[in-house]
Amino acid sequence: MPPGLARTTPAERRQALREGLASGRLLRFPGAFSPLVARTITEYGFDGVYVSGAVVAADLALPDIGLTTLTEVAGRGQQIARVTDLPVLIDADTGFGEPANVSRSITIFEEAGLAGCHLEDQVNPKRCGHLDHKQVVPSADMLQRIRAAVLARRDPGFVICARTDARAVEGLDAAIERARAYVDAGADLIFPEALQDEREFAAFREAVDVPLLANMTEFGRSPLLDVATLTDLGYNAVIWPVTTLRAAMGTVEETLETLRDQGTQRELVDRMQTRARLYELIDYDAYRAVDQDLVDFEIPVRPTGPETTGE
Repeated sequence: MPPGLARTTPAERRQALREGLASGRLLRFPGAFSPLVARTITEYGFDGVYVSGAVVAADLALPDIGLTTLTEVAGRGQQIARVTDLPVLIDADTGFGEPANVSRSITIFEEAGLAGCHLEDQVNPKRCGHLDHKQVVPSADMLQRIRAAVLARRDPGFVICARTDARAVEGLDAAIERARAYVDAGADLIFPEALQDEREFAAFREAVDVPLLANMTEFGRSPLLDVATLTDLGYNAVIWPVTTLRAAMGTVEETLETLRDQGTQRELVDRMQTRARLYELIDYDAYRAVDQDLVDFEIPVRPTGPETTGE
């Protein structure tokens, strides 16, 4: 197998995700904005990788208002899924269109090697789930999105997660009722967005009998609950969607400020990832070994004469 690629199949990673969701423990999914970050997440022993639509948009210098395309999001997801043996869960926003578009999105995500995706019940174009003035579609419209996704998947292991943004629009009870209806439509996992306190997380757990996902994004409406607390609450997965991007961009800005003001990066070198560590992450030695094998490879000389010509 070429170096640098996942050693497991997409079907195996989907099965791992389903087994993890049924295990009774909390699956930890940091967000990755690049394949190199995904490789690092894998090395640090997490349970999966999350690809945030907001992060894909931000990396393209776009706001998270539904401007990215299925091609852009799925392309980033495929780049990430191909380098990790962890299951990758991707943000599908509102499905990139009408129910027929949702069906095609599921097909593309499966072909990209992803383990699952989540769809949300916002109107299109959507807004960041922790901003004011969100709008949600009628529950019946979201049920169509979910059914389209369920019917489109070819691998039954592919996880379909339903996200509801109704808490901020219609209230907690309405969000719970929507979640129950989404489960009846075939959702495997429920993602209640922008819950406001620990009590609301507990209320969702008590009311919904399928796995639940918690979003621990910074600067949002939800408190930043730790892994121990979420485990005690009975949640099955947690995402930190934008954390690595925010941390990286904070360092980028500090670095650029230093270069602008001091004209050198000397004082920052001790805080940088070393060349050796980068090469370790990208498995440089394995690529070099393959390259050397190809350099040393000799094409066998095909024998000629009566024994091969039949004369």
